[in-house]
Parts: sequence; structure tokens; C-alpha cells
Amino acid sequence: MPVINNKQLHKISNILIAMVWLVNGLLCKLLNLVPRHEMIVARILGNSRAGLLTKLIGAAETLMAIWILSRIKPRLNSIFQIVIIAVMNCIEFVLAPDLLLWGRFNAGFALLFIVFIYYNGFKLKINLES
Repeated sequence: MPVINNKQLHKISNILIAMVWLVNGLLCKLLNLVPRHEMIVARILGNSRAGLLTKLIGAAETLMAIWILSRIKPRLNSIFQIVIIAVMNCIEFVLAPDLLLWGRFNAGFALLFIVFIYYNGFKLKINLES
């Protein structure tokens, strides 16, 4: 059975993390395949521009996926991801828990994703550099 090394694990992790951003940004928000996302934006930022703001957020999430795959400034990228996910989930936890896929349990999944991003961006990356 082939053993995966740290470099391969880091590459696979980057792809998986980028896919999360791409799916949420492009499919869920830009293509509006999951209307619940626009409902969350409307609840938090108001109905009048929810469609436009959801698309802008989706574009930003899609750009985040591209940034991850570009491997430009990966530590800064990891910090941005962690802050964005933490802030976004805190706001949703308070203002729109009934619209979240798993309700307030979403915070637990967000925390796991943050830990994964941290490990990939700092711990695993450091191991590759030494």
C-alpha cells in the first residue's frame, strides 16, 4: 500500500480546501444552486441588495479558491481564510441559525475546517520547509 508523504498531503489538502471555497462560491452563490445562501445574506445585510451581495461574496469565495491553488503567500491566505470563516460563522450563528444547514452545529464544522486550514497552512507547511 503506497504511503502518502507530507508534500502530497499538503497538495491534496490545498485542493480539498479550494474545492470547498469553489463549491460555496461558484455553485451555491454565483449560480444560486442553493438559494438558502441568499436568504442568509438577506437576513444579515437586508433584502434590497441580497442578490447582488450574494454574487459578490460568491465571486470573492471563487477568487479565494484560485488564490489557494496559486500557492502565492500561503500563510497569509490561511490567515485570511481562518478570519473570514470565524467571523462569518459567528455572525450566522447569532443572526441566522435557522437558515444554516446544520443550525448552530455549523459552528462545529467551521471550527474543524479552521483547524484543517491551520494545520495545512502552518504545521504541515512548516514540516515541508524543514
